[in-house]
Amino acid sequence: MGNPKKSKMEVATIDCCLVTIETKTKTFGLDTANEIEVSVQAEEQEAVKLVVKGQLKAQKPKVTTVTGNEITLHDNVFNPELVLALQGGTIKYDTAVPTKVVGYIPPVAGSMDKGEVFKLSVYSAIYDAAGLITGYEKIEYPNCQGTPVALNSADNSFRAPQYKINSAPKTGEAPYTISYVDKLPTLED
Repeated sequence: MGNPKKSKMEVATIDCCLVTIETKTKTFGLDTANEIEVSVQAEEQEAVKLVVKGQLKAQKPKVTTVTGNEITLHDNVFNPELVLALQGGTIKYDTAVPTKVVGYIPPVAGSMDKGEVFKLSVYSAIYDAAGLITGYEKIEYPNCQGTPVALNSADNSFRAPQYKINSAPKTGEAPYTISYVDKLPTLED
């Protein structure tokens, strides 16, 4: 059988450099997010074991089926565009300065407004032994939907919202994809 071969690629990633949200109508980026937590959502079919007089004769192993991911996005600022995509509602703009946001109104209780389905992309920096960035890892989560947002406040603490996002692949689609890019997308004003 021979000696094992060394892996062709070892990726050392760090930081949550950029998060992008791509809806049907627009794409925007968050460079204020500082953490993404991902937990795999799965259904499990229990193992079946045939034990006769204390002796294991046969077994069918447990089967785990991935159904998606639950993503918790930690941000350091409140972003009305993000909240609009996550839970719906309305952004209020100044009538004299149409680009100036003056408020946000969430959907009314019992509303069918649930936000938009979007693709979430997370970029992390790849460093080499010299401490230089050699590129970025990009993880894409398909068919994301937000959940209602809770806003907490405390004395002497800037609000750092946590947004819960559910991602579920379509039939035949991967629950996430990883690609490597040379640079981050440029955020425009």
